[in-house]
Amino acid sequence: MTFGPRKRTPTLIASAEANTARDQAEATLPAGIRIAGSWSWRLLAIAAVIALFIYLVITLREIVVPFMIAILLAALLVPLVSFLVRHRWPKWLAVALAEIGLIAVVAGLVVLVVLQVRSGFPDLQKQSVQAYDDFKQYLLASPLHLTNSDINGYLGQAWTAIQKDSQALVSGAVSFGTTAGHVLAGMLLTLFATLFMLIDGKGIWAWVVRLFPRKARPAVDGSGKAGWVTLTNFVRVQIFVAFVDAVGIGLGAWIIGLFFGGFPLVIPITIAVFLGSFIPVIGALFSGVLAIFIALVYLNPFAALLMLAVVIAVQQIEGHVLQPFIMGTAVKVHPLAVVFAVAAGGFLAGIPGALFAVPVIATLNVMVNFVASGQWRTTPDPTLGQAVKNA
Repeated sequence: MTFGPRKRTPTLIASAEANTARDQAEATLPAGIRIAGSWSWRLLAIAAVIALFIYLVITLREIVVPFMIAILLAALLVPLVSFLVRHRWPKWLAVALAEIGLIAVVAGLVVLVVLQVRSGFPDLQKQSVQAYDDFKQYLLASPLHLTNSDINGYLGQAWTAIQKDSQALVSGAVSFGTTAGHVLAGMLLTLFATLFMLIDGKGIWAWVVRLFPRKARPAVDGSGKAGWVTLTNFVRVQIFVAFVDAVGIGLGAWIIGLFFGGFPLVIPITIAVFLGSFIPVIGALFSGVLAIFIALVYLNPFAALLMLAVVIAVQQIEGHVLQPFIMGTAVKVHPLAVVFAVAAGGFLAGIPGALFAVPVIATLNVMVNFVASGQWRTTPDPTLGQAVKNA
C-alpha cells in the first residue's frame, strides 16, 4: 500500500492561516511586551492558586490551625521518638512518652502561670490603683494645668468609646461557650493528629504522594522530605531562640526585683515571653512590654527604664545574632522576608497567621527549590543525611 501526500482540507488550511496570522501579529509586538505578557498570565495563574489556597485555609481555619499545630508538634517530637526507637524502646512506648510528656509540660506551665497570677495579681491591682492616683496628682501639678474636671472628661470620653463597642463585647460573651467548644475540639484534633503522625507519619506521607501522577511522585516525595528537614530544624531553633528570650527577660526582671524589693509575676512573664517568641520578630517584643508595664506600675519609672533596657538588649541579641546566623541557616529565608511574612500572616489570619508564616514560607521555599533544581533525580531522600547526623 502506498501513501500519497496528505490532502489539505479547508479546516487545516484555515487553521494554518490563523496560526500564520497570529505569528505575524506577535512578531509585530516589541520583545518586551511579549515577555511581559508571558510572565503576566503565569503570575496571574500562580496568584489565583495562592488566593484559592488562602481562601480555603481561612474558611476551614478551625480544622487547618489544629492540623498545622500538630505538624509543628510532630516535627518536634518525631526526632525524640526516633531516638528512643533507635535505642531499642518499643515504638508504642516511645510515642506514649512523647505525647504524654508534651501534655504534662503544657499542663504544668498553665498551672504554674495560674498559681502565680492568683498570688500576685491582688497586690499588682492595688499598686495599679496607687500608680493611677499618683499619675493623676502629677497631671494636676504639671505645667499642663489640668483640672479634675478635665481628667474626668477625658476618662468619660474613653468610656464612651468603649461603650460604642459594647455590642461586640456582649456578642463575644454570648458566643463564649461556642468559642470554648471550638478550642476544646481544636485541642483534641491537635492531639489526635499528632498521635497519628508519630505512629505512622511515613505511611500518611506515602498516601499523599500516591495522589500525584506516577511520573511526579519522585519529585513530590523528595521535596516533601526536604521540607520536613527544614521544618524540623526550624522548630528546634525556634525553641532555642524562645528559651534565650525568656531567660534573658525573666532573669533581667528578677535582678531588677532584687534592687527594688521584688518583681511580681516573674514566672508568668518568663513563660509569656517564651510562648510569644514563637511569633518571630514581634512576639518577644510585645510580651516584653508586659514586663515594662509591670515594672512601671509596681516599682517606679527608673525600674521601668531598666526593664526597657533589658528587653532592648535581648531583642538586639536575637536580631543580630540568633535570627541572622542560627535561624537564617536553619530556614534559609532572608530576615526581611521573615518580617514581611509575619506581617502578611498576621494581617490575613491574626495570631495563627503570624505563628505559621515563617515555617510555611521556609518549607515552601525549600520544596520549590528542590524540585526546580532537579535534586530529586540524584538525592531522592534528603532525610538520610539528617538521620545520619542525628544518630
